[in-house]
Amino acid sequence: METLPIVALIGQTNAGKSSLLNRLARQNIAIVAREEGTTRDNVVATIDNSFILIDTAGLKDPSDDFEASIQDQIADAIHTADLILLTVDATKYPDHRDKTIAKNALKSKKPVFLLLNKSDRGEALSFDEFKSLGIKESETFRTSATTGQGTPELKQAIRASLGCMAQVTASVGAHQRAQAFAEHVGGGEAGRTRADAAIKLALIGRPNVGKSSLFNTLAKKQQALVSSRQGTTRDVNRVAVKYHGQTIEILDTAGLRKPGKREVGIEKFSAIRTLAAIEESDICALLVDATEPHAKLDQALAGEIVKAGKGIIAILTKADLVSDTDKILDKLEYDFNFLPFAPVLITSSETGKNVAKLFDLAQQIQTARTHQLKTSELNKILQEAIAEHPPAGLKNTHPKPKYIVQTDVTPPWFVVHGHELQLLHWSYKRFLERKIREHYPYIGTPIMLSFREDK
Repeated sequence: METLPIVALIGQTNAGKSSLLNRLARQNIAIVAREEGTTRDNVVATIDNSFILIDTAGLKDPSDDFEASIQDQIADAIHTADLILLTVDATKYPDHRDKTIAKNALKSKKPVFLLLNKSDRGEALSFDEFKSLGIKESETFRTSATTGQGTPELKQAIRASLGCMAQVTASVGAHQRAQAFAEHVGGGEAGRTRADAAIKLALIGRPNVGKSSLFNTLAKKQQALVSSRQGTTRDVNRVAVKYHGQTIEILDTAGLRKPGKREVGIEKFSAIRTLAAIEESDICALLVDATEPHAKLDQALAGEIVKAGKGIIAILTKADLVSDTDKILDKLEYDFNFLPFAPVLITSSETGKNVAKLFDLAQQIQTARTHQLKTSELNKILQEAIAEHPPAGLKNTHPKPKYIVQTDVTPPWFVVHGHELQLLHWSYKRFLERKIREHYPYIGTPIMLSFREDK
């Protein structure tokens, strides 16, 4: 397994770090907007299969615990990185915050490049104005995320610097740090290692339902920021863990509110990212707050997951805060009666209750999603179903299912062939699905049924 070196983008808010990451990665990974402090979690991307780039939150004064947590996260990125990219706005004179960031970066004894971003603008300042930051002009690059100015030269310099460092240090310490960080930050194409395909598990739910707390408990590291403020996680945050030899990549998404209550701008982007995470994932863990159940929105989220054909686990969070969990479970069963195949897990991020069981369920569901039934088995199920309950039709016309085949997996897809199948009532389709599940349970897995008219 090859480990890639780590490069960290640091700097004040609104210096253009997220735009630069998107330009270097050639895709929109980080959310970009004019608001300061848009990036709150570390965003990770693999650049040309050469190095991993981390886009950190912007550094601000630690006026509250939340901003202090952000600064801790940036300090962790500096400690982990093999090379640091200090990003400043080339149109603004450096202030004491820029100098503090530069001092901390240089103190790490890592290679530090200065990026004078937004240099395509006419009001961009000369390098002399940034000498106070203590970084040589030979290690300074004028960049523009908008036009791409300086990014090819920057990539070349990063690769050259990382190559030289590897020769000098034999990259022993770097690989140890990179491997440790790989266990917490990324897997798959956006992760830090090239390994076998991982099970992708997305944490889905309303804002402040406990996704980031569960994410941190699963990762055993404060990679996502946890705050009582709603809407903390805006980008899709990732971590890869090994469980019984299987890599499981966890995606922590922004909370989804009702469409009419989503704010224009950042929250709209986050909603799109969450829906994209559902599409990307193999399995979705739908988190429901035991202290504040909202059936309609949770049902809508479950519907999106099932429509996408993903595995699903219902997770009741904050169960330690309610006295009667049986009552909550009864309501959950009633609200989600259209998901009888979805397992329900009661967890607590505070106590760690049942957290490991989530990994067990993910492996079981992934096995079910890839299970292929033999055609002979399926047709035996179909004939038994017809004998038990012949399909009803019109006065002189009756639907006649003839045979059934499985045409796909992830999700399992079954096609029933026959005559006049358009007359089948929806309840009979549900009956056929139930008979298939009696033969093989397909835990946490929606199955698709199509009906094809044979001429």
